[in-house]
Amino acid sequence: MIQKNIKYFLPLSILALTTLFSCKKQFQPDNYVAYFGGEIINPQDKYVLFMKDETILDTIYLDKNNRFLHKFDSLAPGLYTFKHTPEFQYVYFDKNDSLMIRLNSLDFDNSLSFCGRGDEKNNFLIDLYLKNENDRSNLYEILDKDLNTYSKAIDSSYENRKEYYLKRKSEINWTPSFDAVAQAGVDMHYFYKKELYPYAHEYKTGENICPKLPKDYYSYRKSLNLNNPELGSFSPFIKYVSALLNNVTYEKGKCKLETKSLEKNIQKLNIADTLLKDQNVKNIVLNNIAYMYLLEDQNMYNNKKFIDRYIELSSDEEKHHEVTQIYNAVQNLKVGNVLPKVDLIDTNSKEVSITDYLNNKETVIFFWTTHAESHIKSVHEKVLALKTKYPNINFIAINVNDSKENWLSTFNKYNFKDIIELKATNFEEIKKTWVITKIQRTIILNPDGTIKNAFVNLFDAHFDKNL
Repeated sequence: MIQKNIKYFLPLSILALTTLFSCKKQFQPDNYVAYFGGEIINPQDKYVLFMKDETILDTIYLDKNNRFLHKFDSLAPGLYTFKHTPEFQYVYFDKNDSLMIRLNSLDFDNSLSFCGRGDEKNNFLIDLYLKNENDRSNLYEILDKDLNTYSKAIDSSYENRKEYYLKRKSEINWTPSFDAVAQAGVDMHYFYKKELYPYAHEYKTGENICPKLPKDYYSYRKSLNLNNPELGSFSPFIKYVSALLNNVTYEKGKCKLETKSLEKNIQKLNIADTLLKDQNVKNIVLNNIAYMYLLEDQNMYNNKKFIDRYIELSSDEEKHHEVTQIYNAVQNLKVGNVLPKVDLIDTNSKEVSITDYLNNKETVIFFWTTHAESHIKSVHEKVLALKTKYPNINFIAINVNDSKENWLSTFNKYNFKDIIELKATNFEEIKKTWVITKIQRTIILNPDGTIKNAFVNLFDAHFDKNL
């Protein structure tokens, strides 16, 4: 990736590059000055947000050439994120690192590369992320396989990833602190797939695989460190802990969790409180549990009881406000309500409304994005099969967070015939109003446009029962 993209850094100002690459000799032992800059092609906004654990530290504005450069007078070593709406990615700073990025917002992750002091470890992180995302995209295809087939597939992938990690570790000779993040990116992704299989397999096939799991299936749990504060907002860690909490709240001998169970989800909160000692890590996990629960259980009494326990355990008052906002948005999506309006356009860039397409028929609304490429194909194939089976039901696809150009170009790659394709013009609006946090989410409307069920997973083995 470095060789492929290094030529693109040449147009950056000589002054900026001189500052970055000469700073090694300027730094003193007690000096934590660092630099972060770069160039964004096809920017979607006028600035970049620099963040730590979801807290915005700086807003860095682009200049007229879509470039930016920011000096931090003191930046503690660690894992940070930078966000250019609606995308974000990780960046790791050791003491006095000076990093430049270049990316194209139309292909955010695949085009991202780093240059400067500290670039090698960050290019490793983005390469690992892309490998894991590609691996995760293909995961759906093997979740219905038998345990032996599934285990062989994920074990082989894990060995390849470990080999890659060890090779780069020896070449770059990075710090122990960064190594904890790098190793978590490898291990947690694998452990996530181990935790995911039992309940995802049953969800997809209806088969309870739990009695067939070997006694040592979860043996890796004994060596886990779940309290490294540096991992609190690291997505491989969050995904793993979420899957772990699902598993440990199952009834003995069963793999399927009743996601609408108030008691089970409060139990999740309690287990997280016991399991996680670092308060920042605990808060992030508790927030995630709250987000997921509020999207599943629409009983107002249950929601209130759950939120009371969540607030009791979490010390993150800012997130308390966000969770309350989600709670209020969820109430607007209850059965029988009219679906709240969001701004949409059709393929001719005409402003449209969902009601324009109802035709007095039951309607299924599903979502996709090019940032989950394997999902594009699988969700459209699923819908085409459903259209054949249920010809009197409308199916509407909504792209949630691509540029208009990227959205339209996708139609040249895939055959989406016979499906109404619309695009949300404001990602934040549709995310908040319709509470879109999972791309598998589906909304079903009655013929009169009222909500029949706003929280359905299209890939649920029993999805048809909702129609």
